[in-house]
Amino acid sequence: MKWLEHGLELVMFNSRWLLAPFYVGLVVSILMLLVKFVQEFVHILAHVVSASETDVILAVLTLVDMSLVSNLLLIIIFSGYENFVSKIHTGEHEDRPDWMGKVDFSGLKIKLIGSIVAISGIELLKAFVNVGAHNNTELAWKVGIHLTLVVSGLMFAWMDRIAERSHHGPDGPGH
Repeated sequence: MKWLEHGLELVMFNSRWLLAPFYVGLVVSILMLLVKFVQEFVHILAHVVSASETDVILAVLTLVDMSLVSNLLLIIIFSGYENFVSKIHTGEHEDRPDWMGKVDFSGLKIKLIGSIVAISGIELLKAFVNVGAHNNTELAWKVGIHLTLVVSGLMFAWMDRIAERSHHGPDGPGH
């Protein structure tokens, strides 16, 4: 029976590789965002002289939004892959982000909600810059959703702090 248990554990352990195609798909998603980023950039560049200041600001905020989403995807790819599939062996490459290999699931969750709040904030700013294109109900929903995300982020951080304290005691690590 020990061989059956070992075989089952080996299958479960190696099943982590089933996640690898998801991360490859997210890399392709970054490429898709890059295409849309370049498309938007070329579009606004071609019309920058004739466009209104509001249109240019909205286009730039859209580019910022796409950049934040791409950063979020990269965080998910690196952290998720390293936490759930395998370590990424880059040696001592000078461009390796400092946080790589150090972000656990809790840290990933906080980075995710922080990025989502930033993306939501950009969307809200776009709505305020182009306030004429939205009715009060739409703006109220956007503000409400943004505030919900902010409160959710604060709650996640608070829960992680409580969990950290209970794990290390009230005085922190080493006490």
